[in-house]
Amino acid sequence: MRQIIRDTACGVVHKLTRGDVSPLELLGVLEERIAEVDGKLNALPILCFDRARKHAEAIMKKPVSERGLLGGLPVPIKDLTDVAGVRNTQGSLIFRDYVPARSDILVERLEESGALVYARSNTPEFGAGANTFNDVFGPTLNPWNTSRSAAGSSGGAAVALATGTAWLAHGSDMGGSLRNPASFCSVVGLRPSIGRVAHTPKFKVDRNLGVPGPMARNVEDVALMLDAMSGEHLGDPLSLPKLPHSFLSAARSGKKPRRVAYSPDFGITPVDPQVAAITRRAAARLAEAGVIVEEAHPDFRGAQECFHVLRAFDFAVSKAGLLRSHRDLLKPEVIWNIEEGLKLTVEQIERAEAQRLAMMTRAVDFFREYDLLLSPATIVEPFPVQNRYVTECNGKNFDHYVDWVAIASAITLACCPALSLPCGFTSSGLPVGLQIVAAPRAEGNLLAGAKTLEDILGLRGCTPIDPRPQS
Repeated sequence: MRQIIRDTACGVVHKLTRGDVSPLELLGVLEERIAEVDGKLNALPILCFDRARKHAEAIMKKPVSERGLLGGLPVPIKDLTDVAGVRNTQGSLIFRDYVPARSDILVERLEESGALVYARSNTPEFGAGANTFNDVFGPTLNPWNTSRSAAGSSGGAAVALATGTAWLAHGSDMGGSLRNPASFCSVVGLRPSIGRVAHTPKFKVDRNLGVPGPMARNVEDVALMLDAMSGEHLGDPLSLPKLPHSFLSAARSGKKPRRVAYSPDFGITPVDPQVAAITRRAAARLAEAGVIVEEAHPDFRGAQECFHVLRAFDFAVSKAGLLRSHRDLLKPEVIWNIEEGLKLTVEQIERAEAQRLAMMTRAVDFFREYDLLLSPATIVEPFPVQNRYVTECNGKNFDHYVDWVAIASAITLACCPALSLPCGFTSSGLPVGLQIVAAPRAEGNLLAGAKTLEDILGLRGCTPIDPRPQS
């Protein structure tokens, strides 16, 4: 039974629907695996197995056909999103004892789809910083080398997948928070289009830099979870209706892109030469499927300035009250980001919104010529966990703690769906992810193309692993 941690999520759901395994048995397996490995990594610091077992017992009273798409599959929720009756610390000492009475729309949707919430995955304070550490639970370590960062902010989710304490995981992404940890941990993380996954609006009705999304160990599993998460909801005015065909069927369609573009840097960021070489080789292998691969990218000029302003504005809107009331409990990067937002002028916001609109328009035009855009998902290999963030790459120093994620945040600004696909390892044995991007709302094409390349690269199945100390 313990070997089931190595199964795909699609495979486990199939066993659930056939009655080969029960939701309660899966929870038992996960509880044992967490006890075995998570103390070395700190991916799932909050457990709620009693709550999960109650939900499992309720699901098991229903006919199999009424148990939802996931059929009783356990799923951890990132510690930024409300789960009724379970602590939601947001990685902050301010909220270390906060227990919400009601779940986020996203969690309600997943549970309606048959998910069992059994744990909260670790995240940096308020999801800020792209390195998963906080003053409530401490750092989350990378299982490929426990001296290295798991990135963030969905670092706990990525590590849980990589070590077999989850088959699917919930994450969220503003400037790469799904894609960076997926890259660092050799799993798949997908940032969907705005509105694809409904969630409870907070602070601002049309707040859309950050979106929730699925994480898994392979493309088919991430598509399955996107199916379970997606669909419109009256409580989220930006949410999109379900499509007539499932994302899993799109991933399995065998549809190949005709023409794709690769860029190591989008013309806006340095990149480690080894990471560039690994991702370029991976992209080039699409030619084996008859795909035209060319070096090109949309015009992303102004992306770093634009993201800096819009992110700062978001922090001011959502966190200014905390700065006034709990400044002493906020980490320096969050204080800086809020204060940057409070200093903004209307003219700066006007310019940033115009820059974003221009980038989105140029990206849409680009995808009339190319089916997909490929690049590194991150510009470096996993860095030492004690470094708060990446300060330098390939001889260039970064001015701010978010500048090093520009290759991901540019795609956020363009409103495109994107995923990180495992594509190789550095000479140190550390994972590298390839970012694959599609036109807005074209997740079906994205998943089909990613599955094509995943089959060619042959890296599926290299996780889960046991934690590997620094060699």
